[in-house]
Amino acid sequence: MPENDNAKVYDVLFLCTGNSARSVMAEAIINQLGQGRFRGYSAGSHPTGRVHPYALDLLKRLNHPTGSLRSKSWDEFAAPGAAKMDFVFTVCDNAAGEVCPLWPGQPMTAHWPFRDPAAAEGSEVEKRQVFADVFGQIRNRVSIFVSLPISGLDKLSLQKRLTDMGTPLREQA
Repeated sequence: MPENDNAKVYDVLFLCTGNSARSVMAEAIINQLGQGRFRGYSAGSHPTGRVHPYALDLLKRLNHPTGSLRSKSWDEFAAPGAAKMDFVFTVCDNAAGEVCPLWPGQPMTAHWPFRDPAAAEGSEVEKRQVFADVFGQIRNRVSIFVSLPISGLDKLSLQKRLTDMGTPLREQA
């Protein structure tokens, strides 16, 4: 019997190398925008061990819960007994180029690259602006994702949409 999409909660993992900014922001965003239909997680291939303070500050100012956010290894999600992800998205080019673990449940994957705000240079104001800009880009992408009619798309069509979401418009033509 097909699963009722309205009752299904989709588990989504966002990956980046350091798991200190982009992937953490994506986790917080999907947990808010997903309205209980999506459960977000984040991890890194080489986690820094701390969430960037500018990311935490921005999320708090925008009323995202931050108490459970932490920088962690993607190994947690590939271990026996780990939650089975429905979707895994890389949000940085470094993580996309690495050999990822085998994810339980064979989730759909896509690469959605974003600039690394933690690497921004300039004054504090300029760096914080980069965090805000990247946050807005991630929020836009996640907003589109959570509005997709997932149960109404066949696997091939859904994979194409997920992949296209990470491709700049000029490359999609």
